[in-house]
Amino acid sequence: MIKLAIASALVAGSITAAHAEYPERPINMIVAYSAGGGTDIAARTLAPFIEKYLGDDASIVVLNRPGAGGEIGFTELAQSKPDGYTIGFINTPNILTIPIQRKARYSLESFTPIANVVDDPGAFSVLPSSGIKTFDDLIAYAKENPGKLTYGSTGIGSDDHLSALEFERMTGVQLKHVPFPGNADVRTATLGGHIMMASMNISETIADVHEGALHALGQMSNERWDGATEVPTFKEEGYDVIMGSMRGIAAPAGVPEDVVAKLEEALKAAVADPEFQTKAKEQHLALSYMNAAAYKAELESLDATFRELWETTPWVQE
Repeated sequence: MIKLAIASALVAGSITAAHAEYPERPINMIVAYSAGGGTDIAARTLAPFIEKYLGDDASIVVLNRPGAGGEIGFTELAQSKPDGYTIGFINTPNILTIPIQRKARYSLESFTPIANVVDDPGAFSVLPSSGIKTFDDLIAYAKENPGKLTYGSTGIGSDDHLSALEFERMTGVQLKHVPFPGNADVRTATLGGHIMMASMNISETIADVHEGALHALGQMSNERWDGATEVPTFKEEGYDVIMGSMRGIAAPAGVPEDVVAKLEEALKAAVADPEFQTKAKEQHLALSYMNAAAYKAELESLDATFRELWETTPWVQE
């Protein structure tokens, strides 16, 4: 019996030691959108600082898994082994709206939220040569040319798509939706003149606005984001459209609590790091940190809101 007790203690000790050594190998960070978009930029800017605060020569590999409005990447994350070696960005509203609008291989319960990093207001932007300078111009063109004003988004049920639907409902115009794998693709299509308008987040628009390559009509926030103070809000222009994308880190459901705690601690320190704050500003990241508990509560609240919206105003017509 004494030998058995000693053996049990040794096994328990080895398990504790294994957890204490996390991470022992590289961590994959899944980004459910294409390279060069806002989520990808956030991931690649943040990853070295998570490595720094995880310590023990931690290594994070960013993997782009674009497609289906984020569903491909979200599904891969949800179905990964819950050992802490696969984490990823999850984006609202897509992470919530996809399982509402169609049968998906994941749900909100498939994830362990760790921390939110970004809360990025939506925006409408056009080429300066388009002749559209104001919302009045946009509405006039759309009414004179029903269904001909094309706009790009990151997919059906995305914040970009839902905000455009709300704008259509509010103004009585008819726009033509063109979905893309990620905001980088929306930007390219807009700059190339393949679509007339980009519906994408303000942080992903503002660099082109500053360079004169795009003209932002408005941002979908209660107040102007401090990284784009020259761009009016939709509310200021008379259109009460509030929409954006929260981008945070999650792991598959079932990850050990001590691993989650270590990741949460590292993320908190990473986001607060002055060097990261500087780099985030340079990359136009709209930072909005939430710890695991607050982030989980916010996701659950949003999920309930979108489910209620779907019951009254479905954004996909059968």
